[in-house]
Amino acid sequence: MFGCECLCWNRNSQYRPLEPQPFSLPAPIPEWPRGQGFGTGQINLGEIVVLKITQFERIWSCNQLRGKTKGVTFYKPVGIPDSFFSLGHYCQPNDQALRGYLLVAQDAAASRLKAGPVGDSPALKKPVSYTLMWNTDSHYDGCGYFWLPDAPAGYKAMGFLVTDNPNQPSLEEVRCVREDLTGSCETHNMILNTGTNFSNNPFIVWHTRPCERGMLGRGVSVGTFFCSTRSSPDEEPGIACLKNLDSTLHAMPNLNQIHALIKHYGATVFFHPDEVYMPSSVPWFFKNGALVYQNGKLGGKPIDSGGSNLPSGGKNDRQFWIDLPDDNDEKAYLKRGNLESAELYVHVKPALGGTFTDIAMWIFCPFNGPATIKVGIMSIPMSRIGEHIGDWEHFTIRLSNFTGELWSVYYSQHSTGIWVDAPDLEFIEGNKPVVYASKDGHASFAHPGIYIQGSSKLGIGVRNDTARSKYIVDSSTKYQIVAAEYLGEAALEEPNWLQYMREWGPIIVYDSRAELEKLISLLPVFFRFSVENIFELFPTELYGEEGPTGPKEKDNWEEDERC
Repeated sequence: MFGCECLCWNRNSQYRPLEPQPFSLPAPIPEWPRGQGFGTGQINLGEIVVLKITQFERIWSCNQLRGKTKGVTFYKPVGIPDSFFSLGHYCQPNDQALRGYLLVAQDAAASRLKAGPVGDSPALKKPVSYTLMWNTDSHYDGCGYFWLPDAPAGYKAMGFLVTDNPNQPSLEEVRCVREDLTGSCETHNMILNTGTNFSNNPFIVWHTRPCERGMLGRGVSVGTFFCSTRSSPDEEPGIACLKNLDSTLHAMPNLNQIHALIKHYGATVFFHPDEVYMPSSVPWFFKNGALVYQNGKLGGKPIDSGGSNLPSGGKNDRQFWIDLPDDNDEKAYLKRGNLESAELYVHVKPALGGTFTDIAMWIFCPFNGPATIKVGIMSIPMSRIGEHIGDWEHFTIRLSNFTGELWSVYYSQHSTGIWVDAPDLEFIEGNKPVVYASKDGHASFAHPGIYIQGSSKLGIGVRNDTARSKYIVDSSTKYQIVAAEYLGEAALEEPNWLQYMREWGPIIVYDSRAELEKLISLLPVFFRFSVENIFELFPTELYGEEGPTGPKEKDNWEEDERC
């Protein structure tokens, strides 16, 4: 097998990395209102019951860069209850707080007896043997050995095992899962790559996630990792994820629990102290002069405060759009928004097969201001590039359905975004995370500062300024739940405006090329690019002015967030 001396050290070595320390939220998690399966500590997936284990025992650590404390540590779960079994081991970088999890599984015998012929086979089986996938040189004390369980016919391995000696793990240490209870998974977020510095002995470790994600996806992440001696992450992993076959999604929160979760975790949104274009409620926008236009007809029509006279359903056929009033004073007033009326519009949906809950919080701003381009130490405000009427932005709070614990927050940033794990969040008033909305563009960020979207290598991009101010919206109190499809149609009445699937602003084509050529002319010679190269650096929504569609027309209404 492949080995690598450079990644091992004696247990007493001065280069042994510091191990990650456990993380806990700033405040205790409250007792949630009573419900069906949310926050009970275990989830029934149909023929398998799973628990989340967050207590680990260190097996082996490696240092990717010799002489530095940054490294990777591999763990096995501890404290597994009787009749539950491990599905694999866990690993993470040492420069992050210890906050991972592993699912352990129990064969739900009662469910299996009700199944058809396939159910005659147990949901879980021991592996028949192990295959050694990679190891370091065994003459070093404390080296690592990576084993893939060899699953019986009709079963799938869920993860790898790691040992610090060349002896195969016990067949009792792990279970494989019947194939029809599993789904395909994919690699993401590389954890370790020895090929960077030791190309003769490549070994790569990735996190894994289900291929089928989003509101309708049934894939369940086990928390294990994938490793390979091949450098391409595109190869199909030799492990699988679980699949939730319980159509009731019983572990999702009920309406009372949703309100309690928002009250406890609702983020505080800070707008920039120099922000001109504030958010507002949708009814305020309609009542203060917004008009709906139809293609081929002259003049716009006033919109009812609830949006009842907007075209409903269908798709964006570009036959209707919303615009500001013609009067310049009324137009300027509407552009500025109304912070006092602003509220968050909440969409609650299952994530990772109903083992997590995503609380997507949408905020509306009547106007998106022009962009500022940063080139080196220069910041150049644009006169029109980036402007559009009707700006929908959002962030998403992801919660564990095992405990109701905040796990991560997604910050939407124009055409992309980023997940930030709980240890890296900024909190206010207990367990409420902070969201910073960028000046003029309202993209969301986890921390104050200046963020550049474009090319960090070239030092050119769209500037996003964020900072604390007196301008805030507290989503734990100012919110409206507009959708939670899994609760059924009778649970919530969606507002009329949510069914409006067309643009919330007009399409205006202007010469963005001329503005970019003006920008280029201001740059030093060594910073000058062609207009075509400049276009490739920025988000596509900067070119021309086009109002966005509403939340329900976005891909991430049903699908997973963009990263």
